[in-house]
Amino acid sequence: MIGPDLKTDLHDHLRAARSTVVWKLDGLDGLDEYDVRRPLVATGTNLLGIVKHLATVEWGHFGAAFGRPDPPSLSWTAETAEPDADMWATEDESRAELIELYRRVCAASDAVIADHDLDAVGHVPWWPEPTRTVTLQHMLIHTIAEAHRHTGHADIVRELVDGSAGYTDGVGLVAREGPAERRRHRDRLEAIARRAH
Repeated sequence: MIGPDLKTDLHDHLRAARSTVVWKLDGLDGLDEYDVRRPLVATGTNLLGIVKHLATVEWGHFGAAFGRPDPPSLSWTAETAEPDADMWATEDESRAELIELYRRVCAASDAVIADHDLDAVGHVPWWPEPTRTVTLQHMLIHTIAEAHRHTGHADIVRELVDGSAGYTDGVGLVAREGPAERRRHRDRLEAIARRAH
């Protein structure tokens, strides 16, 4: 396949994940503050927490690792912070604030990516030796995997909130559109699972 250079291709995959996760939170109508914060699985995973987490990931993987964190620090990454504080929003952290933070961190990451070659070396001080010395290429691949993993989580959480499915405006993930057709399909799969049991 002939296409863009490797760095551009990797960067495009990262941008696609970013766009989807923000769209899940902000691009669809009907979600209030409760819906974006609501934990729908036992781990507490929620839409706004996913965005906060991904902002934290990019802040560390590109900004901090390559000496250009923007903002300079994130309060929830301090050693004294509550465990997993990057996975949920406090009452004082608004949806607009965290989406804006994510966009700011992504812009800073984009600058790091643009300014460095794939073999540029960075350091992630909180990773154990010998894994803390990384290349930009490694961080791109690692961050793409992380971002797409959490985009999948956002897909499921959003579907649990209001039945929405898809990864961008006008592009669905499932062949069955509409609640009634999806319900019939789900009921059919439930019946198959029960018979197989």
